[in-house]
Amino acid sequence: MSRVDLMSGSRRGRTSVADVVRAIVREPFPLRLTAYDGSTLGPQHSDLALHVASPLGLRYMLTAPGDLGLARAYVTNEIQIAGMDPGDPYDALMSLREGVQLRRPGPAEIARLLRGLGAGALIPPPAPPQETLPRWRRAVRQLNPIDRSANAIAHHYDVSNAFYERVLGPSMAYTCAVYAMPQDSLEAAQERKLELVAAKLALRPGMRLLDVGCGWGGMVRHAVREHGVTALGVTLSKEQADWAQAAIEREGLSGRAEVRHLDFRHVPAEQFDAISSIGLTEHLGVRNYPGYFRFLHARLRENGRLLNHCITRSDTSVGHRPDAFTDRYVFPDGELAAPGRIVTEIHDAGFEVQHEENLRRHYALTLAAWSANLRTHWGDCVAEVGEGTAKVWGLYMAGSRISFETGHLQLHQLLATKAGPSGATDFPLRPDWSACP
Repeated sequence: MSRVDLMSGSRRGRTSVADVVRAIVREPFPLRLTAYDGSTLGPQHSDLALHVASPLGLRYMLTAPGDLGLARAYVTNEIQIAGMDPGDPYDALMSLREGVQLRRPGPAEIARLLRGLGAGALIPPPAPPQETLPRWRRAVRQLNPIDRSANAIAHHYDVSNAFYERVLGPSMAYTCAVYAMPQDSLEAAQERKLELVAAKLALRPGMRLLDVGCGWGGMVRHAVREHGVTALGVTLSKEQADWAQAAIEREGLSGRAEVRHLDFRHVPAEQFDAISSIGLTEHLGVRNYPGYFRFLHARLRENGRLLNHCITRSDTSVGHRPDAFTDRYVFPDGELAAPGRIVTEIHDAGFEVQHEENLRRHYALTLAAWSANLRTHWGDCVAEVGEGTAKVWGLYMAGSRISFETGHLQLHQLLATKAGPSGATDFPLRPDWSACP
């Protein structure tokens, strides 16, 4: 058998891995491909080399085309990529994004490929353990909306506090930081974000703050420590709540700061002077926006301020739901809207939007810093959560960084107030906070 026949598998009418890739990717193929069946494709010497290690890897790709199939094969090590840092695969993803051009094979070509592969190649393998159920099955199994929200949050946030400590750093802030310049440290940028939120909310001693979706309590502790308020934070993650409450006690803030493992819908019916919602809206589902903002409106006193900080889409034509990889591995049930939709819902709930700020580029810098932490602590992170889960995080953060850099995703802070019945407000004629400390 000649080398050409070996590479293509065409003499025996069998479809090789290289044949499959050649059918869906325009040549020249930008990286080196090797496979368990001996087929190869692409330049001999390449910075990136992809190896399909087994028929299982091919089946993952064939039965879930696109990012989901590739992610399944990569997470299970059925596809190996030499030259790609699993802790920070940003450079590799950028090379693939710029170099790979997909094509759509015609019906006759598809039929020929399938005949050569055999029926077994189209039997979906079991999904990796890091993957949650598809959205429709989650909806059937989890009819109670509060239970479903709790399960979705637990999938993402109850990974391991020790893992998050290594990736997020000492701040344990898992939201976009605010940079004065790209060279800022992650900790300085996270502190600047918390101070910017506090300044927009005009926090003063004696005020009462509610922080919904408080994570590990960073905003709660900052507001109490630096601005003399009393603060309640709520989160659906028990691991977050336990960590945050322990941090409150370590810092001597007990009695003024509290974090509860609680759904925001169960927050006591009292009036707060200010409300911060930092990174929660992404988890709600767009159809739940009206009820969410009405609830916050009911918990805020007249002339109080709401700061909503969340990821948004730049293009409403693509819909609200994330890609399959993000939905199954990262943010189950998460949805993103354009900032205009969020402004509308806030206004319809009775608020008045006073200020908007897009921090898109800041989130790209934040993700780069988290990725660097994962790369630095890769061995410890793998020991803590397993290689598959650590790989998921590497892919997610590097891919998200690209999305923020290219403008596919944005991050908007919206400041709103609750005016009295007559429209009277004590909000100043011009913003009363500095651009950044």
